Amino acid sequence: MNFFTADTHFFDQNLKYDLHFAHRHFLTVTEMNRTILTNWNKAVSEQDTVYHLGDIGLLRSKKEDYEKMYELLKELHGHLVLIKGNHDTRALFKFLGKNNYLLADKKPKFVFHDVGCILKFDHFQFFLTHYPLMLGISRNSINLHGHVHHYSVDAASNINVGVDSPEIAYLVKKIPFGTPLSSAEVVKVVKGKQVDFQKR
Repeated sequence: MNFFTADTHFFDQNLKYDLHFAHRHFLTVTEMNRTILTNWNKAVSEQDTVYHLGDIGLLRSKKEDYEKMYELLKELHGHLVLIKGNHDTRALFKFLGKNNYLLADKKPKFVFHDVGCILKFDHFQFFLTHYPLMLGISRNSINLHGHVHHYSVDAASNINVGVDSPEIAYLVKKIPFGTPLSSAEVVKVVKGKQVDFQKR
């Protein structure tokens, strides 16, 4: 099964103080990291794939920080397809690539994309990027993205899948903070936003 998320911002000490982009109510970054990890692993199995659309974490460019991130990412279930966000460094991706390993199904833990990738399912073509794309008039093309945290792009074809996304409210059942969205949940959000825009 495929899942989607963005903007986890693991180890980001600024989240407690910078309310411009994230309203996260945790006393410590460790508490936030653990909450995301726990909720992620309840939803995702080792055989699943999670498309992480950027801003994995915020670290200093030091080897010990990359090792810390590597150890945390190893705890997350599933294969991780990592799309580079504005806070993700090439040095981190190189470190993860150098220390990549195979899971039980003989597929690598980490796969990397600098800009994005395209997936097709449920009669939609999904453009997976960190930054929102303006797709124009396109009936079955949807941009899954992160970057804007608790904001929503004013277009039915743009879906924010980040952990802070207000568009998660289109799901009837509330999901715990940090839980990646399944393909089925993404489609529900897409259809919910389309219905919302038809009423305007």
